[in-house]
Amino acid sequence: MAGVQRPLSPHLQVYRPQISSVLSITHRITGASLGFGTLLLAWWLISAATGAEAFAQAQGVLGSIPGRLVLFGFTWALFYHLCNGIRHLGWDAGLGFEIPVMERTGIAVIIFSIVLTIAAWAVGCTLAGGVA
Repeated sequence: MAGVQRPLSPHLQVYRPQISSVLSITHRITGASLGFGTLLLAWWLISAATGAEAFAQAQGVLGSIPGRLVLFGFTWALFYHLCNGIRHLGWDAGLGFEIPVMERTGIAVIIFSIVLTIAAWAVGCTLAGGVA
């Protein structure tokens, strides 16, 4: 059997990305990022319970421009994962496996996650009195 040349399996370079594959990969990435974001949230809460100095330090880091970008990304990851999870619940019920439906619901996941993220930040900034 040593001399038998077996064909190599096609890999990612062979296939054209489809919305379902891109959304599936994004779902996994956002799921992993939510773990990191939860650690940031825990750090912020622990610093609030620790004292004013620790809380001021956490606020300084998370309130900086890079910190806010991370928080914005965390918010989008949360809403994306939520919307795509709802889509998966439909699949678990046996709904939405037709290609056109799968493409429409995939686009809806992207749109809703962006709209929900912007809405959450708009409401948060309004309640906080604007972005400082």
